[in-house]
Amino acid sequence: MGIINTQAVADGRKVRTGKDGALYNGKGKLLATVEVFQAQMGVANQKYHPLGTPLEQEILDSIGTTLTFTECVVEDGEFITDLLKMQNTGIQPNWKLQGVVKGINGSEERLIYPNCVPSGNIDLQNVSVGSIVKRQWSLFVNGAVKQQGKLKA
Repeated sequence: MGIINTQAVADGRKVRTGKDGALYNGKGKLLATVEVFQAQMGVANQKYHPLGTPLEQEILDSIGTTLTFTECVVEDGEFITDLLKMQNTGIQPNWKLQGVVKGINGSEERLIYPNCVPSGNIDLQNVSVGSIVKRQWSLFVNGAVKQQGKLKA
């Protein structure tokens, strides 16, 4: 009997890990103090049940993307400065970010996250004895995510 799943990764050396990813600002500057980041797209559908059929369907209603990351606090950077400024101006910061995953063959997956605004709870100070000081950020992407590169096997 042969291999059933021929689509599985045949060579573990091709699998990407966290060391192959990075988060950049809109100008392409590496945000080196970011320890982890995650982008998720939420898809909301409406139920549709046509007359005369027992089959229920879902129809696209909305799409939203959130970007979360953990920043190791080395110095106060643009994120916290812009966030605190919002208290006095009432104007939301608006950041453009780039998420990158490097491939082993020179390819890269680069996604552009435009018009990122603060959303939800954001750590101002998060201190624990014996731990690195970190801030957890939560942003909503108020624009269409764009792909500027694809990983290739």
